[in-house]
Amino acid sequence: MSHSDTILLDGNHLTRAQLVAVARSGSKVSLDPSGLKRVQHAADFLAEKVSCGEPTYGVTTGFGSNADKLLGAHRLRDELPGGNPHETEGTLLEELQHNLIITHAVCVGKPFSEEVVRAMLLIRINTLMRGHSGIRVSTLEALTAMLNAGVVPVVPEKGSVGASGDLAPLSHLAIVLLGGGEAFYQGERMSGAEALKRAGLSPIRLSFKEGLALNNGTAQMLATAALALDTLEQLLDTADLAASMTLDAFAGRSGALRPEVHALRPHPGQVETAANVRELLVGSTLVDIPYHLVPRFKSWSAEAWSEPDDQALSFDIGWDWVPANQRHGREAFYSRFLPFKGGKKHQPQDAYSLRCMPQVHGAVRDAWAQACRVIDIELNSVTDNPLIFPDAEDAQFIEDQVISAGHFHGMPLALAMSYVKAAIPVLASISERRLNKLVDPATNDGLPAFLTGNEDGTDSGFMIVQYTAAALVNDLATRAHPASVYSIPTSSNAEDHVSMGANEARHVLEMTEDLSHVLALEIYTAAQALDFRQAMLNAARRLAGRAGWQAISEKIANAPREGHAHYPQFVAEVQQLTFALAEVGDFHAGTRVREAHAVLRQHIDFMHRDRAMDGEVRTVCELVQQGAFRRSH
Repeated sequence: MSHSDTILLDGNHLTRAQLVAVARSGSKVSLDPSGLKRVQHAADFLAEKVSCGEPTYGVTTGFGSNADKLLGAHRLRDELPGGNPHETEGTLLEELQHNLIITHAVCVGKPFSEEVVRAMLLIRINTLMRGHSGIRVSTLEALTAMLNAGVVPVVPEKGSVGASGDLAPLSHLAIVLLGGGEAFYQGERMSGAEALKRAGLSPIRLSFKEGLALNNGTAQMLATAALALDTLEQLLDTADLAASMTLDAFAGRSGALRPEVHALRPHPGQVETAANVRELLVGSTLVDIPYHLVPRFKSWSAEAWSEPDDQALSFDIGWDWVPANQRHGREAFYSRFLPFKGGKKHQPQDAYSLRCMPQVHGAVRDAWAQACRVIDIELNSVTDNPLIFPDAEDAQFIEDQVISAGHFHGMPLALAMSYVKAAIPVLASISERRLNKLVDPATNDGLPAFLTGNEDGTDSGFMIVQYTAAALVNDLATRAHPASVYSIPTSSNAEDHVSMGANEARHVLEMTEDLSHVLALEIYTAAQALDFRQAMLNAARRLAGRAGWQAISEKIANAPREGHAHYPQFVAEVQQLTFALAEVGDFHAGTRVREAHAVLRQHIDFMHRDRAMDGEVRTVCELVQQGAFRRSH
């Protein structure tokens, strides 16, 4: 959706994609005329009931624990000593709505990003378009004009308990409409009144229930949740890419990805992840490679290579030969694979962090999908209170048409986001475990320790990259405790159970950034490992093709000397290994993995020896956040 697209709001069809377009791309909105008729109908109905003197919560009564206080015809405080009849303009009913906004705008902390606030404005406008809130068309149009003009209220992050809606943050949203508070306009922070003035807009005065309609709803938690899920959707694909690059770098096994395997346990996210990783690995000549073809890393030496084209290599390679008397009980294995141990361990399955990618990534996908289901419903729901049903049939009393309910309660969102909140550290953790396997010589299947040659013992390579990933995973895990399980009553216990969904959704949005950093660090590390793996295999292939079996035999430990009883068998088997290496084509990763690797290498070169890595880490983190490794589907 382009910046120039105008999104028509009718209260029923707002999508997450449209929300992202408004919040992150600045798309404008317009109001559906038929929806505006519903809005005006509800406002006219409410005005009629007020003129008849009907007692209505939040209109002719106070709020919360003040619900039992009916508003009088005039201000009693004007009769107090020192009272000023002209202290407040407008009626008590107007003063009630005005005071609701100005006294509830009490959030603290740094301001939400402008994209979050734009999303909040959009959500509030869309839900008011349903015509069950009593707001006037003119007020709704003023709110829309503020969004389209680029006036972005300053909304501090903390202060909502997620029941009675996001009262405090939404009051910061609405107070600018009244000419109060602060706002950002064209990148500058200023008073709300000044922002309206510069945008060519005028402040408004609220009428019946309009303050309540503006600040009683789930717009903050919904905005942060929807944006978090948009980011997480990108990171789910990035996680699959990072894992695929790592699997290629390990020359791992693909059996655990096969569709017939996942048909036996068809969780949707698991099936999707397996299919996605299979697609990412299409074209790979590394995955499922025979064990005996894969050499292990050996430190470079001046005598390692004699061919001119190979003398620039920064490593040596090697295998161990397995003598016949050490093959007992493994005859079936050695009938399929030659008796050489190089980089790949002789086992038919990879570690969990590689083999269980579909199950782990897929479970996170399912958590994301469940949250999306909840968010999609909420985007087109009415979440303020009381609800107005001007056309209710068989209505005998005002309570039949103006109904106090609990749609402002954020628990549906809170629990959905607590699920996602627990899932994010899981995805980060499995990524860190793969990264750790890549740098640990005990687990990286023949790659160099910390992915550096370290000939002189002075290099740390990618050692500390894993430290950073570990710190991020720990931080994510400590933030995963669900806020929704800890309710603190408010409003003198009139609001005695709250959702804390605003905290839940805000935490998730914040946590996606650290998740993106962990995945970036895995890609950064996996690219280095992939370069080593491909270079080592292709060096072995070239050596076999150019120099023959004698050159390959010099790379093999435990080789018997000429004249030994095992020597003829050794020669025959080395010749088979040499032929197998010479016959294969170029070793390379899957096509999609290679594309992502090329993107990284446009910005960061292979690291032959230690160099400053701080700028490179920033770069790869920015690339992930920009979606640079995701090819559009």
